[in-house]
Amino acid sequence: MENTHLEMTPKLLDALYTEAMLLADEARSYFDRDPAENGLDSRTAVAFSCESLKVTTRLMHSIAWLLAQKALHAGEISEEEASSEARQLGYAPASDDLALPTFPHDAQDIIRASEELYYRLQRMGNGLAREVSAKPAPLEMLETLEGAF
Repeated sequence: MENTHLEMTPKLLDALYTEAMLLADEARSYFDRDPAENGLDSRTAVAFSCESLKVTTRLMHSIAWLLAQKALHAGEISEEEASSEARQLGYAPASDDLALPTFPHDAQDIIRASEELYYRLQRMGNGLAREVSAKPAPLEMLETLEGAF
C-alpha cells in the first residue's frame, strides 16, 4: 500500500491551502458580480446560482479539511481528532454536467477547478483513512510485542 501520510507534508498542505484560498477568492469575485453581466436567460441564471453555491460548498469543505490537516501536522490536534467525522472532508454535490456548457467559460473554469481540487483532496483523505484504519489497535500491538519475547 502506498504511504499517503508521507505525501502530506507541511509544504504540500501549504500549497493546497494557498490554491484553495486563491480559488475561493476568484470564485467569490466572479459569482458576486451582477448576474445580468453574464447575459444568461432566467432558467440558466437559476442553474448558475445553484452552481455558485456548489462551488462555495466544495471550497469551504476543502479549506476546512486542509486546516484540520495543517493543525494535525503542527501538533495542535491529535490523529484521532483529525480523523473524527467532524474533521472529514464534507459532502459537496457534483456540478450539473448538462448545465455547465451553458455558462460563460470563466465560470466553467472556476467550477472545474473547484471540482478538481475537491476530488483530489477526497482521494488524499481516503488514502489517509485507509492508512489510519490499517494501523493495529494498541492492544493488538501489545500482544504482538509480548509474542515477540
